[in-house]
Amino acid sequence: FFWQVGLRVIHICLPEGSSKDEIVDEILRLNEDPNVQGLALDLPESLYSSKVLNAVKPEKDVDGLSDVHLGRLVRGDASDCLVPPTVCAVMELLEDLGGKTVLVVGASGAVGAALQCLLQREGAATLSCQWKAPQLQTKLHHADVVVVCSTKPDDVPVSWIKPGTTIISCSRDSLSEKHDYGQQNNHAVESALGSLAIAMRMQNMVKNTERWIQSQQYRKWDLRCLKLQPLSPVPSDIEISRAQSPKAVDVLAKEIGLLTDEIEIYGQTKAKVRLSLLERLKDQPDGKYVLVAGITPTPLGEGKSTVTIGLVQALTAHLNINSFACLRQPSQGPTFGVKGGAAGGGYAQVIPMEEFNLHLTGDIHAITAANNLLAAAVDARILHENTQSDKALYNRLVPVVNGVREFSTIQLARLRRLGINKTDPGTLTEEEISRFARLDIDPSTITWQRVVDTNDRFLRKITVGQANTEKGFVRQAQFDIAVASEIMAILALTTSLQDMKERLGKMVVANDKKGEPVTAEDLGVTGALAVLMKDAIKPTLMQTLEGTPVFVHAGPFANIAHGNSSVLADKIALKLVGEKGFVVTEAGFGADIGMEKFFNIKCRASGLVPSVVVLVATVRALKMHGGGPNVTAGAPLKKEYTEENLQLVADGCCNLQKQIQITQLFGVPVVVALNVFKTDSPAEVDLVCKIAKQSGAFDAVPCNHWSAGGRGAVKLAQAVEKAANQKNSFKYLYSLELPIVEKIRIIAQKVYGAQDIELSPAAQSQVDRYTRQGFGNLPICMAKTHLSLSHQPERKGVPTGFILPISDVRASIGAGFIYPLVGTMSTMPGLPTRPCFYDIDLDPVTEQVKGLF
Repeated sequence: FFWQVGLRVIHICLPEGSSKDEIVDEILRLNEDPNVQGLALDLPESLYSSKVLNAVKPEKDVDGLSDVHLGRLVRGDASDCLVPPTVCAVMELLEDLGGKTVLVVGASGAVGAALQCLLQREGAATLSCQWKAPQLQTKLHHADVVVVCSTKPDDVPVSWIKPGTTIISCSRDSLSEKHDYGQQNNHAVESALGSLAIAMRMQNMVKNTERWIQSQQYRKWDLRCLKLQPLSPVPSDIEISRAQSPKAVDVLAKEIGLLTDEIEIYGQTKAKVRLSLLERLKDQPDGKYVLVAGITPTPLGEGKSTVTIGLVQALTAHLNINSFACLRQPSQGPTFGVKGGAAGGGYAQVIPMEEFNLHLTGDIHAITAANNLLAAAVDARILHENTQSDKALYNRLVPVVNGVREFSTIQLARLRRLGINKTDPGTLTEEEISRFARLDIDPSTITWQRVVDTNDRFLRKITVGQANTEKGFVRQAQFDIAVASEIMAILALTTSLQDMKERLGKMVVANDKKGEPVTAEDLGVTGALAVLMKDAIKPTLMQTLEGTPVFVHAGPFANIAHGNSSVLADKIALKLVGEKGFVVTEAGFGADIGMEKFFNIKCRASGLVPSVVVLVATVRALKMHGGGPNVTAGAPLKKEYTEENLQLVADGCCNLQKQIQITQLFGVPVVVALNVFKTDSPAEVDLVCKIAKQSGAFDAVPCNHWSAGGRGAVKLAQAVEKAANQKNSFKYLYSLELPIVEKIRIIAQKVYGAQDIELSPAAQSQVDRYTRQGFGNLPICMAKTHLSLSHQPERKGVPTGFILPISDVRASIGAGFIYPLVGTMSTMPGLPTRPCFYDIDLDPVTEQVKGLF
């Protein structure tokens, strides 16, 4: 029967004599099993205690015996409760109860209470009585209907029941044994009730399963937003963060439609979200996809993160539209170095901001561990190959364990790549043994570096292998900052655990002496890397100051990588917000770098189509592009930036116009968000918005979210909503089939405005090598200064007529892009004379962090 209605039933038999505690333990285990949608109990009468019945989760209680279901029934919430199957069967058999007297005998617990409730609702006068009660005979005499809920004792004569009375036996014993109540047709009624009760239980199971299916579907959020009371002047970011009490993360998760088994909680305010959610919501239409980019930034920053947070606070807390912010996780290097926190700012930030800026859920540590395991594997392999014969190397790579010698799965895959179709280690020829065991890495071609998440200039060039145990195999190497690791770029671009494993395996660490690439898969380390990254692949859920959801996931550099948060966070968020919702994510640096890479690299990896670009500008940055003096973080601003100067603003708008044109190359509508500071005059603000609209922006809106929270970005949110409904003709800038040099030229000329490009001999040699190795069809990830559209940081505005020099070309094969270096790019920042850590402290009594902005 169950199979015919599409239900899979598992029958669990506990040992006879199991205690109530053992039964409750088994029930609690099944409660947490996501594959079990309903739970029915068949226990001896003595074990049906309140403790056992209420151990079953109400949403899994198909017999409706828990206090929750009974409470809903008594309250009249019939649609929200399940009625015990036996009670349903009794009610199904009894008709036209209006004015009749029904006596319920021997009833107790949920069944008796549910039965009386439903009988009264049908207009019957109900009496109840136990078999031993002195008034039993009188009540039997007045009853039109008798419902027997427990076995009749022998000392109750049948003559007490008046002729013509309808008798229904629904006790557990009477459903399986014969009883004589003096009614000729009573056995037939008992038999009908038993069959009916089974059918009603099945109906309850189907109803429960339907509810479960509905719970898996998207629904409009029931989100309790947090109230903001902005102060003036605006306090420090950390004071604002501390003044707000965040919701417990499990409460937030439930509000946005996540199930209990889809989150892993880290403390009270952050949780990992499991990727199984994507499978559950796979048929759910995506929301609108919004990218926040910026004009060419100044050293003071233009507030892209702050705009991202302000925009989602406006959408969700003020316009009641489902929205999600997706941000990168900041590196601890800049946090303790020169930049400080990166959680947004003012009244538009992610909270708690100190957790956001520090360890969070350990993703960067996992990347560091995986990266350095691979680096260790490279040097160890070179040492072992240089000090052992082919035979000794092979015997150690494929050892005899418990008398058996066999290849591991990853070794079998390497054999197949080499064209050796053998599975028995004893059958390889000497030539095959040599090809299998020797990677023959050329140390001068090693591109895989060690990483650490600290700004440490003295690790930019190091020497490894100086201990005597390394037998003279000394080589020059370097450390990069952890977020510059290719594994970080992979985390940001991957679409599943399987995809991540494949990408990790493809990472090229060096070339062999024949010029062929050597990968992590060749080193046999792919599985171990995936194990270290298994939790890091899950996005971290946090919240804004106004209690709206945020995903923090991945943080690749925007110069040597693509500078965007993860594809997975975006994909999950797009499902959770629903068709009318918005997912707002941010690209690193100016639109010429972060946005171009978002479109050409990230959108290619994800298959997602952007709806709108929000281009962030500030009056002070435009003044700098118009010829204003240089600014330095921490130094007082010169008068050009604090007093009205319309000419400087007008001259600097050329950079804004250029970034709007770059956006239009991709066919996506653009809304300019002017991040307003108190030093900006109304005339300056109006001038920027007017020029932006004349230059092709769909709209241009001044924003005050830093000082007012989401309320200060409501006009921006409304403009974004309108722009998202425009016709979208998104297209990539170039075809992947074009030669590497041609793709670089298209970006240089169309995006940066260069006259042409010039490759160094080393860069040309690398292009030829990558093309020969089969990597020519990858997208391009330019490594260029973010402070100018050109390669020269001091050239502001819109430089023209320059030749873009390509000094080197490198490849991140696992991440899936080629990255040309424009000039020299540092992959390890240094500490300034007075780093931020001078101000960072911990209160030993309250354990509060101080000094993070």
